[in-house]
Amino acid sequence: MKRALLVGVDHYDNFRPLAGCCNDVKALAPLLRSNEDENRNFYCATRTSDLTRITRDALVSDLERLLAPAADVALLYFAGHGQPMPNDVVLCTADGTPTSPGVSLSTILGMVMSSAVPEVILLLDCCFSGAAGGVPQLGSSAATIRSGVSIITAARGDQPAAEVRGRGLFATYLEDALRGGAADLLGKVTVASVYAYLSDMFGPWDQRPTFKANIDRLHELRQTRPDLTVKQLRALIALFPTADHALPLDPSYEPDAEPRSLLHEQDFGLLQAARAVKLVEPVGELHMYYAAINSKSCRLTKLGQHYWKLIDKDRL
Repeated sequence: MKRALLVGVDHYDNFRPLAGCCNDVKALAPLLRSNEDENRNFYCATRTSDLTRITRDALVSDLERLLAPAADVALLYFAGHGQPMPNDVVLCTADGTPTSPGVSLSTILGMVMSSAVPEVILLLDCCFSGAAGGVPQLGSSAATIRSGVSIITAARGDQPAAEVRGRGLFATYLEDALRGGAADLLGKVTVASVYAYLSDMFGPWDQRPTFKANIDRLHELRQTRPDLTVKQLRALIALFPTADHALPLDPSYEPDAEPRSLLHEQDFGLLQAARAVKLVEPVGELHMYYAAINSKSCRLTKLGQHYWKLIDKDRL
């Protein structure tokens, strides 16, 4: 079971209003709720300040429910003001004041530390959010993140996070990543691939997302349409007896050439699809067509060899 709590706070009693946080939650929730094939992903609860008043007590109560037992994965997305504090950052709530702005990250990480949920993902879309995970927990002097926790923030601990045309810039790029921009060959969008995508989208003069984690496997955020299915990938790898094998080609692989071979033509279609996603490359020619017509060969790229080894080790 995967739970997600998405919170967007545009309206504040004592801080300037924001314009994109509610919109960001409404854009991201459907993507986290369902994979691209419409199968269930996260069970999402959304809280937006245009529909409900998001107070400190309400946020803490929602966090307690998010981190309660029985879930395998818990995800928090927060969009709103972040206020820096000594060695900490606070997620500001509607009733926050300059001296008591909302819920601190140290408080949230303390709740995470005591939670039985094995995997926790924090996506923090607020100013100064990079301080997350750099605060002492439970009285310790060390800055630690509990095992199974991943944190992606919109900016460093000393930076604001931008809004553009009624959306948070971080959330806009996060949406693109979840739609497939950060997907791997098999369509998996992981917390690490999302960070890599976000990092590329922000330049050295922009706000800089941060990624902190204590994990032994990559958390999967969403499944999109794969470039190749596992079945196709297994069929491809079966054509290569070793990872560095050069597969001989001839004109029978090319559908427009003689002699005809339906089996070779089917294999060649798969090889062409693999070429398109950089798993296969022709040897001695620039194009697969000429490799077949001129009886050359093709081979797995380094990425293709990586998947060959995964399948050989029964990892897929």
